[in-house]
Amino acid sequence: MKTARLKPSRRSDIVSQSEIRAMSVACERVGGINLSQGVCDTEVPEVVRRAAQQAIDEGTNSYTRCDGLHELRRALARHLQAHRGLAFDPETEVVVSAGATGALYCAAFALLEPGDEVILFEPYYGYHVQTLLAAGAVPAFVELRVPNWSLRREDLERAVTRRTRAVLVNTPANPSGKVFSRAELEWIASFATEYDLFVFTDEIYEHFLFDGRQHTSPAALPGLAERTITISGLSKTFGITGWRIGYAACRSQWARPIAQMNDLVYVCAPAPFQQAVARGLDALGPDYYAGLRAEYTAKRDLICAALDAAGLPPHVPEGAYYVLADVSRLAGATSKARAMNLLETTGVATVPGEAFFRGPEGHALTRLCFAKPAADLEEACRRLRGLG
Repeated sequence: MKTARLKPSRRSDIVSQSEIRAMSVACERVGGINLSQGVCDTEVPEVVRRAAQQAIDEGTNSYTRCDGLHELRRALARHLQAHRGLAFDPETEVVVSAGATGALYCAAFALLEPGDEVILFEPYYGYHVQTLLAAGAVPAFVELRVPNWSLRREDLERAVTRRTRAVLVNTPANPSGKVFSRAELEWIASFATEYDLFVFTDEIYEHFLFDGRQHTSPAALPGLAERTITISGLSKTFGITGWRIGYAACRSQWARPIAQMNDLVYVCAPAPFQQAVARGLDALGPDYYAGLRAEYTAKRDLICAALDAAGLPPHVPEGAYYVLADVSRLAGATSKARAMNLLETTGVATVPGEAFFRGPEGHALTRLCFAKPAADLEEACRRLRGLG
């Protein structure tokens, strides 16, 4: 017997499948090279791998505190101080969660009310939008301006309303590769202070920087420490996207409800992986992070050269490990059609630009991830050059 009561919730209608995952499925179906999902297929540092095995063997397999293992919270606090100049008490101001995505989810549910507006910058990362929608918040968008994805202070002023509660800053950014300048972050700081807003950050790509650029954490700017929820993780830095180790760092009055929400949703992040990440943070020094920058600069330059040769001009990224390319010359009326055309023609999977834009701007673009083993990336570039 049919009944109107047995149906998915309205929330499930809001949260759609990620185009990133959809293209990964399409790539698997044709046996292609997956440059769509940012899975970071590069090798995990040996010290981190060995520490995970040791932690399991030593019995670190039970629940941790809902805000994470003491060793990891201390290691994260040291890392934030050394690399970002940020001071956090590991006992009360650091919450380990299930990846940076999980940390944002818990922060949004803990600190936002349904109907609160949150300003994001376009092109945006779809998971940010979907997380806010799931929490009942309302995304509001500020367009970054081509060719350099620049921000203007007046665009912020036009976006604010009486319902605005927060700004979300992703730097280095997915999908654009933009690294927010200190001047732009200072505009955001004064804006957030003037309107009494939270600042949520996503700094997961903080160590992926090119051409001598430096990462500035928003919380390091005057006036922002008290209102900023600094979110990051080790998924990208250590190549452990499947381990789900991220964190939020903020003042204790915000950390407490985030930890309580984390307990409800995830209980805790995987205990042996927490232990392994803590040991990795303590063991890997400046040379490791310098090596990341050098390795990914070479990969960026390789894929951008291939895209140029293919007649698909790239927006050369300043950070992270993605590149947006102009695919307007390919057949198709939408970026999804063009991305499928590219997959069928070359066997290279990308993410349609419409996943990152509300309007037609995205239909001319596709996103490629270059966090791949050298052999896979070189083969993908060889195939792309064949379009030229």
